[in-house]
Amino acid sequence: MSIEKGQSMPEGGFGVMTDGSPGRITTDELFKGRKVVLFSVPGAFTPTCSNEHLPGYVNNAGALQAKGVDQIACMAVNDVFVMDAWGRSAGAGDSVLMLADGNGDYTRALGLELDASGFGMGMRGQRFSIVVDDGVVTELNLENGGGLSCSSAETALEQL
Repeated sequence: MSIEKGQSMPEGGFGVMTDGSPGRITTDELFKGRKVVLFSVPGAFTPTCSNEHLPGYVNNAGALQAKGVDQIACMAVNDVFVMDAWGRSAGAGDSVLMLADGNGDYTRALGLELDASGFGMGMRGQRFSIVVDDGVVTELNLENGGGLSCSSAETALEQL
């Protein structure tokens, strides 16, 4: 069963790159007392993720922050080194926090895993965005099928 609007985000943690070394951030550190837009992609460096999804949030970071968002975070079932390299190549800088869910533990806790083994990618996360206010889901946008529509930065802006 997947996470739903009105529910609290599950406890967990993510890999992040800090000062050139792998580190961790907990869900409490990420969500407690903050408004966060978390979006998930099936894979770093994949076409829709790299050409549309992540750039949309990078380009709209200022507008999202102007609407009260404290943190924009991108999550994928990739390792911390891949997420860091992808964020640097996309110019994410400090505008989008790149979260590694290397083993897919948090993705499974959300109930939003995706079997992409038909594409040689194994278990990944579905494409989605979640607006989280102090740890509670206020908006959930889950893509149905391929492509990018409801989990875009533009949708998040409309919902805030």
